[in-house]
Amino acid sequence: MNGSDPNAPGPPPEQGTRPEQGTSVTGTGARTSGHGVDEHPAPVRARLHPLTFVVGAAREMVALLAAGVAGLAVGGLSTAFFFTLIGLGLGFVFHVIAWATFTYTVYEDRIELRRSLIGRSVTTIPRERIRGVDISAALPHRLLGLAIVHIDAGADGGEGTLNAVGRHEADRLRGVLLGRGPGAPGEAEPRRVLARMPPRWFVFAPLSGAYLLTPFALAGSLIGTLYNLSDDLGLITRERLSDLGHELVGLPTGTVLVLAVLFLLAMPVTSALAFAAFNWDFRVYARDGSVVAERGLVTRRSVSLERRRIRGVELTDNPFERLARVQRLGALVTGLGDAVQRGRLFPAAPRHAAVDLAGRVLGPVPGPLVRHPPAARGRRIVRAVAPPLGLAVLALFTGQSLLAYVFLGLSVLAVPLGVDRYRQLGHATDESRLAVRSGSLRRRLVVVDHGAVVGWRLRRTLFQRRLGLATLDVAVGAGEGGYPAVDMAEHDAVAFAAHITPTWVEPFLADERRP
Repeated sequence: MNGSDPNAPGPPPEQGTRPEQGTSVTGTGARTSGHGVDEHPAPVRARLHPLTFVVGAAREMVALLAAGVAGLAVGGLSTAFFFTLIGLGLGFVFHVIAWATFTYTVYEDRIELRRSLIGRSVTTIPRERIRGVDISAALPHRLLGLAIVHIDAGADGGEGTLNAVGRHEADRLRGVLLGRGPGAPGEAEPRRVLARMPPRWFVFAPLSGAYLLTPFALAGSLIGTLYNLSDDLGLITRERLSDLGHELVGLPTGTVLVLAVLFLLAMPVTSALAFAAFNWDFRVYARDGSVVAERGLVTRRSVSLERRRIRGVELTDNPFERLARVQRLGALVTGLGDAVQRGRLFPAAPRHAAVDLAGRVLGPVPGPLVRHPPAARGRRIVRAVAPPLGLAVLALFTGQSLLAYVFLGLSVLAVPLGVDRYRQLGHATDESRLAVRSGSLRRRLVVVDHGAVVGWRLRRTLFQRRLGLATLDVAVGAGEGGYPAVDMAEHDAVAFAAHITPTWVEPFLADERRP
């Protein structure tokens, strides 16, 4: 006896070499031998789902309909049918060839995407650089049980997209690429729901302003489409435009007022509908070391954020949202591309719900915030009033008295804005996290882990030095890279940094104390 187990698996062959005698590669990618089965399956080159070309054809139906309309206008029904048939045939052939010439392979250290439609190309994404794996499904994908997998590896690692894979395969790829091992079979642990947005929160959509302009966007898009189509078909002439203008000008005043009121009423309604379409059944849950945000009605999108890369959170609001006690929540993630959209954890929620979710994702928010010294109030007011007051003086010197009065009125209105900017300043820290807040029209509270701080920057302008103030920039390797604590007392700024990273700051303080 030699003391070895005859049933123990032998070492796998090195990558790129031929298997040893007695070893074969099975169709499923697992290495087998006469001594057993290797626990690490061999990389397998896979293709997208065979229904990929069906999804592509569905996306191009609008273009095919446009081609049919053009053919109908040019040569009648037979020409329209011919144009549509040719477009459908060419699109079908193109998508079939694209599917047949695209493959992807997951290795232990990377994923490779190969294309050979016209020229050969290989995209290699190292797994250690992958920052997130997003799964989305438009309506055609959802009807066919497919999904789109988007791999984000930050600015240096590149990105890749798998346009159509099975839903189970998409979940498996997310688990594998986010570090659950090359053979991870999907979810290793059941997901735990952290928060969910009920439909009654959709009424908060008009407060943000982003969705409030939806009627203007829809009206502009519809008018542009109708104009281009009518112009192509020869339905627009100068005489018809002139007649239309006279008809609009000649409308009764009451009719114009009714139309204006209806349009204004449509703004909050359409904003709520657009908000619901993008954020339907918005839920945040934890799974396998990641925080996953899933949302969408027609197109369902799932964004995964690794907990170990989450460095902080950001709570933002505007004056209207503050009156309604509503906030938006986002995550600060290292190397995250399109952080505004992909880092979103709550698009609009009651303040207590946003703060509660921030605590579940990162930890309790430090508080209460420390107010900044009264000297900062005057500085905030001056910085708010100075621009419109300067423009008023310039307009007065150039003889534009009306503009001068307008800018003078704006400078008066800027005084309460400056006061509110001062009231929103604050900072706090505990044993694990720090928080800094600033802004008025867009108030922002940033909460960052102490371990995520990579540096400090203390800035003092001439006016700040005379008032004993300083701005402390917190350098973080996530989000925007740095977040300022504006107009702190100079000694408070130094003490704040020294409390969090004493070994960095105390040597500089010791140098200043030396005679």
